Amino acid sequence: MSLADKVLATNNDLPIRTDLPVHSGKVRSVYWLTEADSKRLIEEKGYDVAADAPLAIMVISDRISAFECVWHGEGGMNGVPGKGAALNAISNHWFELFKQNGLADSHILDIPHPFVWIVQKAQPVMIEAIARQYITGSMWRSYAKGEREFCGITIAEGLEKDQKLPELLITPSTKGILEGIPGVPAQDDVNITRQNIVDNAEAFNFRSVDDIDLYEKLLKEGFDVISDELTKIEQIFVDTKFEFGYVTDKSGNEKLIYMDEVGTPDSSRIWDGPSQREGKIVENSKEGFRQLLLNHFPDADILLNKDRMDERSALARDNALPESMLMDVSETYLGIAEKIIGKRPEMSENPKAEIIEILKNDYSLID
Repeated sequence: MSLADKVLATNNDLPIRTDLPVHSGKVRSVYWLTEADSKRLIEEKGYDVAADAPLAIMVISDRISAFECVWHGEGGMNGVPGKGAALNAISNHWFELFKQNGLADSHILDIPHPFVWIVQKAQPVMIEAIARQYITGSMWRSYAKGEREFCGITIAEGLEKDQKLPELLITPSTKGILEGIPGVPAQDDVNITRQNIVDNAEAFNFRSVDDIDLYEKLLKEGFDVISDELTKIEQIFVDTKFEFGYVTDKSGNEKLIYMDEVGTPDSSRIWDGPSQREGKIVENSKEGFRQLLLNHFPDADILLNKDRMDERSALARDNALPESMLMDVSETYLGIAEKIIGKRPEMSENPKAEIIEILKNDYSLID
């Protein structure tokens, strides 16, 4: 079996029983279970959710996106070997630590396979909750051009690239396109202030203004838990994105939980500690892949300039990246996962066949 065959690139074609279209994102595909299957699994498995809660199977892939495009490699390699298993393993590790530290639950109810989560439907808070411990990336580019206010927070003069900030900075942006919010353009991924959120709490899907304090508390506590653990393995948690939502438990209590993934190389920047101390930045996250792309193509502006999106899409579609580049990225993902969870995630020989067998035999979700 070739390396390309071990990559799970297409994850929206599994024969899982569902009444709804499969929702396929850049990396994950979501299969909403039938009402009957949701109820049956809640009963059989004893999940702590309302008896009528909708459940879904979430299947990760090895696809890699950057600069809002999905990229592919030579030899039919339509993803990064080991990436999906590494992402899920890292997220699972952090979610478990959050529970142990008395933070909040996540939307994950069960992990049948390294590529698969069984999740409950959550009502998402329409905020990308971003926390930054260092000034780098897009924030640094804006700062270098003279900007000093970020999401309503004024930061000091005289900061240098990649410097640690005096305190953890929360710089939220919109999740999806939100219409009719004063002062917030109807575009995806727009920076917003805390005051924007307070003034329009309901529009952002918060149940109460008090829950804005709660989301910030969970964001900071989650950041600190991950940062402290990474420090133990000489890695630096630079910045990250969390997502939150509401679910109802078996007793009928509504609660704010963590959604999506946390502390992964896709959703965060992680730097190698020893290298940083020597004045060199070594990325142990997708930022490294972004840098490889910027160096690979002669006109980096296509990747950075949102007005050139058509050219960028064509670049991703028409250029197979060298296999060596994707293998470097694979090593980054598997290497940081090994550091975090203490063992290297196993590469599946045939992930799709394994998933089908487990969901058929252990969960009766495939006819």
